Amino acid sequence: MKTKKIGMAILVGAFIVSSCGMGGQKKSEEQSEETKSAKVEEKAPLNGLTEEEKAEGWMLLFNGENFDGWRGYNKESVPGAWTIDDNAIKINGSGEGEAGAEDGGDIIYDQKFKNFELKFDWKVSKGGNSGVFYMAREFEELPIYRSSPEYQILDNENHLDARLGVDGNRKSASLYDLIPAKPQNSKGFGEWNTGTIIVYKGTVIHMQNGEVVLEYHLWTPEWEEMIENSKFKGWTEMINAGGEERMGYVGLQDHGDDVWFRNVKLKVME
Repeated sequence: MKTKKIGMAILVGAFIVSSCGMGGQKKSEEQSEETKSAKVEEKAPLNGLTEEEKAEGWMLLFNGENFDGWRGYNKESVPGAWTIDDNAIKINGSGEGEAGAEDGGDIIYDQKFKNFELKFDWKVSKGGNSGVFYMAREFEELPIYRSSPEYQILDNENHLDARLGVDGNRKSASLYDLIPAKPQNSKGFGEWNTGTIIVYKGTVIHMQNGEVVLEYHLWTPEWEEMIENSKFKGWTEMINAGGEERMGYVGLQDHGDDVWFRNVKLKVME
């Protein structure tokens, strides 16, 4: 009997040790998974890239310090109304509406892109209005918006545009005056929002604060019909956004209001 009891004790002890070992292994695996998650959630420095973003091929379009890579639309340099303010690109509004200041006007990043994902942060002053252009081309006698779709930037609560258009298609993150952003999840003036524009083989996606808010398709019969049934009717430059090469510039709009942009980064998609 004593021998049996000793044997049972040894078995129980072995089971406990084994269980502890399994528990320790499980805990170690859980910690490993937590470590992996922490790496995935690495936060990018202001106007910088994470190691993962660098490995994925992201490029900074704004370094937080100067206008390297930028110039005015149909100009060789950046107009004086644009400044660097608190590590952000700022358009100092004239209060006179779109490109109303003599030293204002829209700006573009001096490189054309075809298939890409563009990310940026933006905030507006009270009643502020601006936009992000993409697939834009330069025409000497035409403004940038004649050839470019526009991701709307707006203080929805205080700017008149939010009440105009159709079904909210002039609110922030909308394809300006064409497709409304839904859900409409922008933050108020003075707060930073995040925007994303994806263009891939004609498919375009707008995102706002982490949510997909619209999708459409360039160079299709539906795209042409949408343009022809809008205030842009007859604008062949917009219908053929990107031109024969199907690639164009990224631009920031001067609409006469104070607006800020930062963390502007882009990844080319092959």
